[in-house]
Amino acid sequence: MTNSAARTARLALVGDRSPNVASHTRVPLLLDALAERDRLHLDAYWIPSHDAEAEDAVRGFDAVWVLPGSPYRSEAGVLAAVRTAREGGIPFLGTCGGFQHALLEYARHVCGLTRVAHAENDPDADDFLIEPLACSLVGHEAVVRIEHGSLAQAAIGSERTVERYFCAYGPSRHLDTLHAHGLRFTGHDEDGHVRIAELPGHPFFLATLFQPELSGDGSRPHPVVRTLARAAVEHAAREAGMRA
Repeated sequence: MTNSAARTARLALVGDRSPNVASHTRVPLLLDALAERDRLHLDAYWIPSHDAEAEDAVRGFDAVWVLPGSPYRSEAGVLAAVRTAREGGIPFLGTCGGFQHALLEYARHVCGLTRVAHAENDPDADDFLIEPLACSLVGHEAVVRIEHGSLAQAAIGSERTVERYFCAYGPSRHLDTLHAHGLRFTGHDEDGHVRIAELPGHPFFLATLFQPELSGDGSRPHPVVRTLARAAVEHAAREAGMRA
């Protein structure tokens, strides 16, 4: 039997890496903690958004994490990475800007809403999927209520959590269309606004408007990050088994 707990998985970190983005500086601490505390070993590679435009940029990885830091230098690159993970069954996590672009990719390529836009990227567009929040969440913590039986609930282990944000944009329109085409909204704030999305039938596809990577001091990875790491290691084990 393969000891998947000891296997190293390859993780694609998609975003324009910057020392000024708190999420980016937190990642090395999380990787060390996952290895030391959970024996989940991830070999992580940063892929700038422009490089992600290449067809095979994230193919062959065991997980894809689209990190915050929008506006990205290449919206097209980020959307391409999301699409590859979604269509290829590669475990995927999108946080903050990653959440927004996961919804944008799904709207355009699954729902046929080819003209929807992100207001931060295209402020003159006619049809926004992602638009300025009525109340900016930059620097705030807020309650998220999680649907029972969801991937998010299984990962977090609770139907209520308090999470950190650093975000001024969120989804508003066309949510019924996204839901009708299979995307599931499983986390909402106390006013009913969407904060978590996931894709049933995919090995692991989760997107959060909040930033689980900023939980605590980085020494104890958030359950969502830990669950992504576990999914990546399991993916690596499956791929190795198929090649054996």
